[in-house]
Amino acid sequence: MKRILISVYDKTGVERIAKSFWDNGYEIISTGGTARYLKEKGFEVTDISEITHFKEMLDGRVKTLHPKIHGGLLAVRSNPEHMRTLEEEGIGTVDAVIVNLYPFFDNVHKDIDFDEKVEFIDIGGPTMLRSAAKNFRDVIVICDPADYDEVIEQMKSGEVSFEQKKRLAGKVFNLTSAYDAAISNFLLEEEFPDYLTLPLRKKEQLRYGENPHQRAALYENLSEKGLMNHFVQIQGKKLSYNNINDLDVAYKSVHEFDDPACVGLKHKCPCGVAIGKDTLDAYQKAYESDPVSIFGGIVAFNRKVTRETATDLVKNFLEVIVAPDYEEEALEIFKKKRNLRILKSLVKPANNYAINSVDGGMLIQSTDKSAVEEFKTVTKSQPTNEQIEDMQFGIKAIKNCTSNAILIVKNQKTLGICGGQVNRIWAAQQALERANMDKKTSKGAVLVSDAFFPFSDVVQAAAEYGIGAIVQPGGSIRDKDSIEEAEKNDIPMVFTGVRHFKH
Repeated sequence: MKRILISVYDKTGVERIAKSFWDNGYEIISTGGTARYLKEKGFEVTDISEITHFKEMLDGRVKTLHPKIHGGLLAVRSNPEHMRTLEEEGIGTVDAVIVNLYPFFDNVHKDIDFDEKVEFIDIGGPTMLRSAAKNFRDVIVICDPADYDEVIEQMKSGEVSFEQKKRLAGKVFNLTSAYDAAISNFLLEEEFPDYLTLPLRKKEQLRYGENPHQRAALYENLSEKGLMNHFVQIQGKKLSYNNINDLDVAYKSVHEFDDPACVGLKHKCPCGVAIGKDTLDAYQKAYESDPVSIFGGIVAFNRKVTRETATDLVKNFLEVIVAPDYEEEALEIFKKKRNLRILKSLVKPANNYAINSVDGGMLIQSTDKSAVEEFKTVTKSQPTNEQIEDMQFGIKAIKNCTSNAILIVKNQKTLGICGGQVNRIWAAQQALERANMDKKTSKGAVLVSDAFFPFSDVVQAAAEYGIGAIVQPGGSIRDKDSIEEAEKNDIPMVFTGVRHFKH
């Protein structure tokens, strides 16, 4: 008689798969809670201790770690020596395994003691799965309830195909590698360990990538709380690859601010950033920053969206709105645009590292979370208190703009944004031109730069457009040229000493 070992934490559908093997003549062996559960469902179950002749011990830590289990799993049935050894040692084969693991992924983020989290590290389960998966030609191994139906269908013929057994074995190592990665990150706590292991679980297959001919999927990081594994989509079409990329930047950008803030974004670069007395005020200011580019874009808030804000939002075509909460009346208004994606974020940004794929490797760095604590005025002219406030606002806003980036800021809102340019003067010229659409409001504004000025040309352009003050990191060998140009035009210039490149 063939035997199946069933030991599951998640018992969803386990009686159906157990019946499929039972009907095909398999003896069921099991452990602890799973054995009790199956007996209650009417199955005859042999307890694991009857096989090992050894009782469970150490609070259940040791129950399946035994040669009579792993010998039965690992013996190659076509190898006469293996089979002779089993006979000599009185070991029967284990021909199928259904195991799912203690929920470490779910509990590592919970507010429980460190030692409690350690107890959710499964040892026996991964060991059985790996043994069965290595010997997949002879052993059917299932680690995911999602595979029950396919196996049940194939078992109607009394056998599971080689291709299916191979795929199921591959899923085991896919799971255990992610499981081990989560445990490693939990215990190691090193910024850059010798081996980069990320427990990523596929959340969704996307329709396509950046372009229709590219394939794509979204994976969630099981070691870290963030937007992509802690949001609720309230309405609208499924998120696309480009939506998710843009959403990530917009969400991080808006949470740079403590005051009510709004970020409008298009193609991974903010097109309007503002803070206000409430979400409506912040949105209107952000919209006014660039009413052209925001069309078809993403809008992010760091406060609950009100009915009044929703009324204004639906006047424009937007792809996605994300906020920590919404008034019920706001959600009713959004229903008028059923394709509009409305997302509720459940956490603030927690992502501590940025990872980029390069050919043959990965680049990893800590995310840009620096905060400028002290400004250094390098000109005789001093900025006003209002200009300093705009500088502080602008530094937060520019961190998520693609370099080279220049922002024009006034009254806690952006007037002109230009990023992603191959030289700084082009970024400055375009930002200034965009801000100058309304000369009354742009005069006296603050110019913000994400990196130093290699030449004095940016200051010259700023003077031509009536810029009132400049903030930049400094650090160029030609800083003196820019300072002298600012002095000549009576423009206060402040150095921060912190660069904010974002490639």
